[in-house]
Amino acid sequence: MQTALLPQVPASDTHLLLTGARLIDGTGNAPLDGAEIEAADGRIVYAGPSRDAPPAGATVVDLAGKTIMPGFIDAHVHLAMSIEDRAADTARFMSERVFRGALNARKTLMAGVTTARDLGGIDPGFRAAIAAGLVQGPRLHLALTPLSPTGGHSDHHLPNGTQTGDLSPIDPIIDTDDDVRRTVRTLVRTGADVIKVCTTGGVSSPSDTPDDVGVPAEHVALINHETAKRAGQPVAAHAQGAEGIKEAIRGGVRSVEHGYDIDDEGIALMLEHDTFLVPTLSSALRVPDPALVPDYLYQKKVKWSAIARERVAAAFAAGVKVALGTDAGICPHGVNLREAAHAVELGLSPMQAIVAGTKNAAELMRLDADLGTVEAGKLADLIVVDFDPLADIDPLAKPENVRGVVQGGHIVKDASGWFASAGVPTTGTALG
Repeated sequence: MQTALLPQVPASDTHLLLTGARLIDGTGNAPLDGAEIEAADGRIVYAGPSRDAPPAGATVVDLAGKTIMPGFIDAHVHLAMSIEDRAADTARFMSERVFRGALNARKTLMAGVTTARDLGGIDPGFRAAIAAGLVQGPRLHLALTPLSPTGGHSDHHLPNGTQTGDLSPIDPIIDTDDDVRRTVRTLVRTGADVIKVCTTGGVSSPSDTPDDVGVPAEHVALINHETAKRAGQPVAAHAQGAEGIKEAIRGGVRSVEHGYDIDDEGIALMLEHDTFLVPTLSSALRVPDPALVPDYLYQKKVKWSAIARERVAAAFAAGVKVALGTDAGICPHGVNLREAAHAVELGLSPMQAIVAGTKNAAELMRLDADLGTVEAGKLADLIVVDFDPLADIDPLAKPENVRGVVQGGHIVKDASGWFASAGVPTTGTALG
C-alpha cells in the first residue's frame, strides 16, 4: 500500500518542551509518567522520559498532573451535512452552507480531532482552505462523493423522482463498468484521497434498506484496478447489511464503514483480509428525535441501532482491526471523541479505543509515517486533558474536557491557559 499525501497545515516555528505529563503515546504501550515531549518546526523531536537538562532555546510548558495523547483522527465525517437540518439547509445559499461547514470543521478540531476523513459532501476547497490556514479545522482526506447504483444509498431521489438532498459534487451513480471507470477517473482528477462506495443501502436513504446490496464485488475490484494506476487510493465501503459487507470485503475494500449486521462469515473475511472496521457508533447507537427526521429514517434507526449494538460487539470480541469514525453529520458535530467511549461500551478497553482513534486510523489513511503516535519524527499533533482516560474514558465525550489541542506544533486550543502562562500564544488560524 502506497503512502498517502499528507494534507498540510503551515508548520509552527515554536520550539516547545512539554514536561511532567503522563504520556499515552498511541502505540498501545503502557503510559509513561513524568514524560518529556520536545517539538520544533511542527514535528516531535523527542518523546520519552525526562532528560537531565532542557534543550537550548525551548519554551518549557509544565504539564505535571496532565495527560498527553496524540491528536485523534476521525475516519468518517460529513462536515457539510446535518441530517436533522436538511430541510432548512435546502433553502440556504451555498455560501452559508460553506460557512456552516467551516464552523463544523472548527468544532471538530476543538474536540481533539486534528485529522479527519470526509466521506462525502465537500469539495477540495475545504481541504485547501485548512491547509492554507484560512480557517481552522482538521487536516482532511476526502472521498468527495459516495458511489452507488441507481436506487442505491447515494441516489437521493424519492420514488416519484423528487430530489431529497445533494451531497455530490460529482454524479454518484455507477451502474456499468464504463460508469465505474469514468467516475473513478473523475474523482481522482478532482483530488479524491479515498474512493467511497455503497455496497449496501442505508438508514438515511429513502428508497433502499441496509439489507439491499448496492455496488457489487466486481465493481469494487474494478475501482481498485483503476486506482492502482494512480495514487493507490483505498476504497471505503458504506456497508451495513451482512451480504453487502461480504461483497465489499471480497472486492478488496480497505475499510468497512458501519458494519452494523456483520455476521460470523463477514468477521472471518475481515480477519483474513486485514480489513479495517470503522463502526461509526456515535451514529449507530443514537436514535434521533422523530420530530426532526422523516418517519422512514426514524423507524430504520430504531431497528438497526439494536442490530449494530450486538454485531459490532461481536466483531470487537473477534479482534477485527478497528479505526474510529463518528459519521458526524448523521450525528452531531464537535463531540467526536464520544466515539471512544462508545467503543469501550461495546467491548474495547480504553487503551484499545485510544489506539483505534490514533495509530489505527492513521494506518487506515496511510498517514502513519507522520501521524497517529507521539514519537520522534511525527507531526506534533497532541491533545492535553486533566484526567486519566485509562481509568475513565467517558470525559473525552465532552469537548470542554479536551483542554489543550496542538496541531503541527501550533497551539490551537488552550482552555486552561497552560501554554499562555509559558508565553506560547494560541493561534486563531494555522497562520497565526
